Amino acid sequence: MELTEPSRKELLDLCRMFLSIPSVTGEEKALADAVKNVMLQLGFDRAWIDERGSVVGVVKGALPGRKVLLDGHLDTVGPGEDRWKYPPFQGTVVEGKIYGRGASDMKGALAAMVYAVGQLAGHRENLKGEIYVSGTVHEETAEGVALGYVLQEVRPDAVVIGEASELKLNIGQRGRAEIVLETYGKAAHSSHPEVGINAVCKMVTAIEALSHLELPRDELLGPAIMELTDIISFPYPGNSVVPGKCRATYDRRLLVGETPEEVVGVITGALQKLEAADPAFRGRAFIALNDFATYTGFRVHGLRFAPAWKMPTEHWVVRGALQALRKANLPPVISAYSFCTNGSSSAGIYGIPTVGFGPGRETEAHITDEYLELEQLYKSAAGYYYLAAELAAGEGM
Repeated sequence: MELTEPSRKELLDLCRMFLSIPSVTGEEKALADAVKNVMLQLGFDRAWIDERGSVVGVVKGALPGRKVLLDGHLDTVGPGEDRWKYPPFQGTVVEGKIYGRGASDMKGALAAMVYAVGQLAGHRENLKGEIYVSGTVHEETAEGVALGYVLQEVRPDAVVIGEASELKLNIGQRGRAEIVLETYGKAAHSSHPEVGINAVCKMVTAIEALSHLELPRDELLGPAIMELTDIISFPYPGNSVVPGKCRATYDRRLLVGETPEEVVGVITGALQKLEAADPAFRGRAFIALNDFATYTGFRVHGLRFAPAWKMPTEHWVVRGALQALRKANLPPVISAYSFCTNGSSSAGIYGIPTVGFGPGRETEAHITDEYLELEQLYKSAAGYYYLAAELAAGEGM
């Protein structure tokens, strides 16, 4: 697939259109509708919006083959409070870059996916298998949850996650768990603290103890991480009250094979040691729960636990994907994500062979004046074109 100047303009215009439609998590409807319409205009056999609000389209080849799903998420974080040099919802192009909220994370990739598969639709007589593209909702707050429903419907043989990879082939990622730590004391008037037990002071002790936990490490994915992200006491504000309860939240970055029971169990063991040393100490740890509704009103419940995953380099999907990058004249370089993606669902939960490939860099996500280099956008479209065709052919098996 060679992108001519007219086709580059078409792709850029599509990316600009997606960027012009705000789609903060929970407000993805307008973008879902737009993506569906574009899919149909480009010749997809079918495009639909599922019960959760995710958009899915399919191009069916004339020849037998496998099902491949290219996944990108519709939602973005908000523009933030910092002043942007370029408006966040206009898709301004300056000096070889396109600016806007979601440019890198990940409307550029979504536009490239849709456009590339639309080009395959024009050659379906030589195309093997079925190529699906999904634009999923709520990825920013619940990685993999919405994709899980798409997977149940499509049942693909392979998945390509479109998150930014600098056009490298990513074969794994750390997972993510949101862990809640609570300590309990005894409320009292702050003028007589001796009759109470300060839950915040107990939390300080717990945080210090947890900072010494030994966490695992993976050669490809790097170290597991446990980072304190917020803390609050109850009641709050504590007007002349010794707090009787304190809650802290940790972001725990997971490695392959770690389970909710194991992750919480290590923390619980540390808390039990504190209880043994201090009869006044009481605390517990647990994984937070998802409890939200998508824009369609679909209610989601479940643990905020997205598993890590890693693909062996000899797997047929990895071999086929590397061959696809060669056909696209891209370096066949293997790497891994440092952040969490929808691959936690496809590979981590459902065990579907998964790789990651996308334009841009992880460090460009969520920043003020988020941008994507145009050359990355154009090259990613060629990458998706060959990835879809090669994996659907399944010849590397």
